[in-house]
Amino acid sequence: MMTTSPTNNMDVKRRNRVNTLRCILASDRVSQMELTQRLALSWPTILQNVKELAGMGLVREDGVYASTGGRKARAYAPVRDARAAVGVNLTRDHVDVVLADLGGNVLARARGALRFSAEDIYFKYLGGLIQRFVDANGGPDRVLGVGLALPGAVDEARGLLRESRLLGLKNTSLSLFTRQISWPCRCLNDAHAAGLAEAAGTSGDMVYLSLGDTVGGAVLREGRLCLGDHLRAGEFGHMTLVPGGLRCRCGKLGCLDAYCSARVLSDRADGSLPAFFDGLRSGDPEKHEIWREYLEHLAVAVNNLHACFDCDVVAGGDVGAYLEEFGELLRALLAERSSFEPDTAYLKPCRRSREAAAVGAALTQVEDFFRCL
Repeated sequence: MMTTSPTNNMDVKRRNRVNTLRCILASDRVSQMELTQRLALSWPTILQNVKELAGMGLVREDGVYASTGGRKARAYAPVRDARAAVGVNLTRDHVDVVLADLGGNVLARARGALRFSAEDIYFKYLGGLIQRFVDANGGPDRVLGVGLALPGAVDEARGLLRESRLLGLKNTSLSLFTRQISWPCRCLNDAHAAGLAEAAGTSGDMVYLSLGDTVGGAVLREGRLCLGDHLRAGEFGHMTLVPGGLRCRCGKLGCLDAYCSARVLSDRADGSLPAFFDGLRSGDPEKHEIWREYLEHLAVAVNNLHACFDCDVVAGGDVGAYLEEFGELLRALLAERSSFEPDTAYLKPCRRSREAAAVGAALTQVEDFFRCL
């Protein structure tokens, strides 16, 4: 007969406690009975978990529900801002910073123009910027740590940014980015971070397609990132879309990035993506023709991703933020192209656009906190 070791028993208790917290965080108000039903845990286990979480300041009692004939059920609510994490999306030209609570909600945000440089003065300024941001938004006491989203292949296990064409770096120690920051740091690829933000609170499979100044993405299985053997899973921008076509920034011909980055549109509106979509709204025929050509290429890519992974495809990034308003034609093109059925419900609009990478980076610190509860 197999017995449960003390270590395993502690792991089970910790997992149940964390799952209880996740369930409460997903609700604005929930009863003990609802928790037992959703988590398939016993009444005493839920009671003990709630008591411990309340002692940590993460959960609070929130009155009682109306009686249904017996004792009134106590209500519990999350204290989402009891802890928070800083997320930073570092690009070639600017930095986005957010303070996110335990549910991934943005409590504070800042964006600043900051041209990247590998000089020490840049990283000192970055560390100071984060310190000032924290001080201006409640101080350091509740901050769990800092997540950094970087534009390149991040090998966190080896402590390396393997390559970033945008930053002009290769095999660079991640400590270069973190040594001026006063909190524990986690680093990851920016598109992977954005995918984590979009997948937060879900448990299914998802492909995230980032349509920013470069095209990237992430593959998530049951809410977890698939990194690939060489940390390149989700590099959709370098799939060949048009053999022998336009030259990509990587030097190859016909990559998706050359046809579906946000620059394809902004370059036709004096460098302004909002101005391009203003032109669409005003009925500019040239902008409509450019948009149709863009969507025809995008439809090929999205259809291929859906055929490969057979799950939801979330279109995010700068262009993805406009697809809910301007995406009807894309769905029509996808319905025409599908080899299976015309249903395009698998294409999901992004929940976050500009801040997604910073929020996802912050959530890595939240997940570390959950693992240590």
